[in-house]
Amino acid sequence: MQAVKFLSVGLVAVYTRGMAQRLLILAGLLVASAVYALLTNGLGLGKPVDFDPIVSAAWFGMPHFTAPVFTGQAMLLIAPVAVILIAENLGQIKAVSAMTGLQLGPYMGRAFIGDGVATMVSGAVGGTGVTTYAENIGAMAATHIYSTAMFVAAAFIAVFLGFCPKFGALLQTIPLAVMGGVSIVVFGLIVVAGAKIWVQNQVDFSDNANLIVAAVTLILGTGDYALKFGSFTMGGIGTATFGAILLNALLRRATQNR
Repeated sequence: MQAVKFLSVGLVAVYTRGMAQRLLILAGLLVASAVYALLTNGLGLGKPVDFDPIVSAAWFGMPHFTAPVFTGQAMLLIAPVAVILIAENLGQIKAVSAMTGLQLGPYMGRAFIGDGVATMVSGAVGGTGVTTYAENIGAMAATHIYSTAMFVAAAFIAVFLGFCPKFGALLQTIPLAVMGGVSIVVFGLIVVAGAKIWVQNQVDFSDNANLIVAAVTLILGTGDYALKFGSFTMGGIGTATFGAILLNALLRRATQNR
């Protein structure tokens, strides 16, 4: 099904025009989900999609809000994540800059402030830390839509749909195999955008230090290589971020000492 998903996206991207091409991620998702439902619910070739939760879910419901609780151990574990979010935000802004051809460096500070404010608001009501999310950047690369107004409208729509349990139940019915295909597409687009940044900035890959840092961190990030420290788990973005920082510092120091 993952192959069906990214094949659907590829066909929509190449052979359609207009609105259908702009919505290629959604179109591919719908096609792959329909094929999955046909094979499982229709032909009995796998675990069928359960639509009962959609029927039983209410149209309107309040999200579960939780007041923040401050504990030293949790703060020590989570505080380093801020470094990861900064690195992720920085990389994604550079990716957007490469895609659009615009110099977004002067807006970097605003992006960090917005990211921090959003995380504080989310944490104040029991949510998790937020960031710009690679999936959004991948969608921008695929659709070639970079309008700030569009993202503001999408944010309001997302907040509105957050009060609709039936929509949440609908999302839960999307098969994991289909979602895996979505991940392949959007994260693959991010990798390509990153490679474009390397090319535009003329990164010297004849330098072994650059080569090792890029190769190792690329695999850590795309492979979602996670590290566990007790109850705390650092995902692929975290290991890639700290791995890049430590490797670059170590290899550069070794090069300078020659």
